[in-house]
Amino acid sequence: MIRERLRKLRQSMKASGIDCYLIPTSDYHDSEYVSGFFRVREFFSGFSGSAGTLVVLQEEAALFTDGRYFIQAGEQLAGTGIELMKMGEPEVPTLNEYLEQKLGEGQSLGFDGRVVKAQSAKEYEEILEKKQGCLVWDRDLAEGIWEDRPALVHHSVSLLEERYSGENAASKISRLRGKMQEEEATMHILTSLDDIAWLLNIRGNDVECCPVALAYAVITREDFQLFMDEGACSQEVLSYFAENEITLRPYEDFYRRVSEVYEEKLLICLNRVNCRVKMELGDDVEIIDKPNPTSLMKAVKNPVEMENLRNSHLKDGVAVTHFMYWLKKNIGTLPMTELSAADQLKAFRQQQEGFIEPSFATICAYGSNGAIVHYSATPENYASLKPEGLLVVDSGGHYPEGTTDITRTFALGPLTDEMKKHFTLVLRAMLNLKNTKFLYGCRGLNLDVRAREVLWEYGLDYKHGTGHGVGYLLNVHEGPNGFRWRLLTDHEENAELEEGMVTTDEPGLYIEGSHGIRIENELLCRKGEENEYGQFMYFEDLTCVPIDLDAVDPAYLEEKDRQRLNAYHAEVFEKLSPYFEKEELAWLREATREI
Repeated sequence: MIRERLRKLRQSMKASGIDCYLIPTSDYHDSEYVSGFFRVREFFSGFSGSAGTLVVLQEEAALFTDGRYFIQAGEQLAGTGIELMKMGEPEVPTLNEYLEQKLGEGQSLGFDGRVVKAQSAKEYEEILEKKQGCLVWDRDLAEGIWEDRPALVHHSVSLLEERYSGENAASKISRLRGKMQEEEATMHILTSLDDIAWLLNIRGNDVECCPVALAYAVITREDFQLFMDEGACSQEVLSYFAENEITLRPYEDFYRRVSEVYEEKLLICLNRVNCRVKMELGDDVEIIDKPNPTSLMKAVKNPVEMENLRNSHLKDGVAVTHFMYWLKKNIGTLPMTELSAADQLKAFRQQQEGFIEPSFATICAYGSNGAIVHYSATPENYASLKPEGLLVVDSGGHYPEGTTDITRTFALGPLTDEMKKHFTLVLRAMLNLKNTKFLYGCRGLNLDVRAREVLWEYGLDYKHGTGHGVGYLLNVHEGPNGFRWRLLTDHEENAELEEGMVTTDEPGLYIEGSHGIRIENELLCRKGEENEYGQFMYFEDLTCVPIDLDAVDPAYLEEKDRQRLNAYHAEVFEKLSPYFEKEELAWLREATREI
């Protein structure tokens, strides 16, 4: 099937004068998760992971993805003729290096400019200039090949009340215009859905697991034009836009508006907007290429949001802890699979007041499947759970009070000594980072080693970042904060850590063919003491769920690790115990016991 699709794609490339065609994983707004309409890369490759770029030439094809997906991609690409490019591995070229190697003199590179970042397109142009080649940026070659392609749907838009947002839209827009003035910009274009949703205090359901609405925004010092499907807006929403002096225009009119932009000083982030936006602008537009001011604004949660987040994590902690009890009590007596366990966890979340939906597709991975970082069980491919080994469950939820993301690895029965050792090392790594005290001015780049050093001492590592920023009832993965051990120039995850930022702490260890382990808490950055050395910062735990002591080998714990673990479990019991009774309460007391 994949080979036939690639054959048709190559025919279309030839007819369009395209020698090399590039298909990223994206939509028109650079969203992390994409709706069915935009899953073009999956359609032509068979690889279903959330990150990857397919490059197709007439005689060969390659798929670039990161360490989270090496195992999954290897399995799904088998027999397709597509070569797996393991990004970051020794002797594996980068995407740009690969293009430079494969493109011949005078050849062309094509793509749909609406799903390729403007910054990436600029880099491709530089490669082609060396070869006297050309860029074809206006071709969606899936049209005419993908006959049953899902429709692009606009769902209804809702308003986020100020008791949840902590700040009204008028105030946020005023702050944004203040930043525009600082940059001497006369216009600002926003295409990222999380930025628009945060700025206007609106939410939607147009991207799976992300409560955002398909929209674009063009903002000047005096005018705010929002490009959105009017049919998705109730009379209440339309009145709200009018009250805030927001002019609503059809979603499809956005590129026409961009083509009318001349003689402006335009604040725009070329790493967030797509190539077509850049191409449609007038030649006399002065571009101020800087991160969207709203990116940092929304990352710094205000006091109302911080208090709400504590409440959302308490709800979520109750749900996940009920699941942990159910799992421990019933494994080996009730039939369970990765799918049914994930469904049971969702059912516990649904019992919590205000639960909206999962914040991403639950990863429920048993045994060797746990070694696949972003494993996804399907009705055609899943494992049954047995009363032995490890189960990794990475999940989260959206509530009006905020977004959660938690991973726990559970012992379902007897474990090998190696599994316990690995679990304990990952636990120590997580505890080490979350208990870090640091001076203001540090970035995640400075602190990632606090987790990773525990594993490095044993010659071990994990091929993903240690943590990412989390939005407030928005995307579960949001910059500009994060924990990574090396600087990635194409990621906006290098911001200084500010009070109010939420970042996950999720080290892991993955042994192919055997087991995987990941333990994840969300951390809220807070101000600590200030003295002659500066402002000290610390992390407040938001996540409130026991860590499975059945998987811990105390021999690998240092005294400080025991104290940290016991202190965390004492806090968990104090917060959760009012929501449990009888057998479950007795179990919770045991699950959070001192060691």
